[in-house]
Amino acid sequence: HVQLVESGGGSVQAGGSLRLSCVASEDKYSNFCMGWFRQTPGKQREGIATLDSDSSTTFAESVEGRFTISKDAAKRTLYLQMNNLKPEDTGLYYCAADPGWGPSEMMGADPADVDYWGQGTQVTVS
Repeated sequence: HVQLVESGGGSVQAGGSLRLSCVASEDKYSNFCMGWFRQTPGKQREGIATLDSDSSTTFAESVEGRFTISKDAAKRTLYLQMNNLKPEDTGLYYCAADPGWGPSEMMGADPADVDYWGQGTQVTVS
């Protein structure tokens, strides 16, 4: 059972940057598609960025060009670098992992169909 632990959230002014981290409990996560999702009150969790085991990526249109996703396999860590943050980026950010999805499919997946989730880290942009 893969456990995911996020960190790096916080409060920042518009135009600022944050880097989120997600540490996986097991090495096998390196074979999974992984991603970051965002949830805001009253809305379904939405895909922000995904990264497959072959390093292919997908981004939501709203963050394209501002966010990057990467991983450090040796540290079992997934990152989300968020630059030029906007108030609409505010939300609870979740790390996710699944062995069965590709990056595009995972972006649009029903969250109930994604196998592993972290506990979330809050990002507030004012």
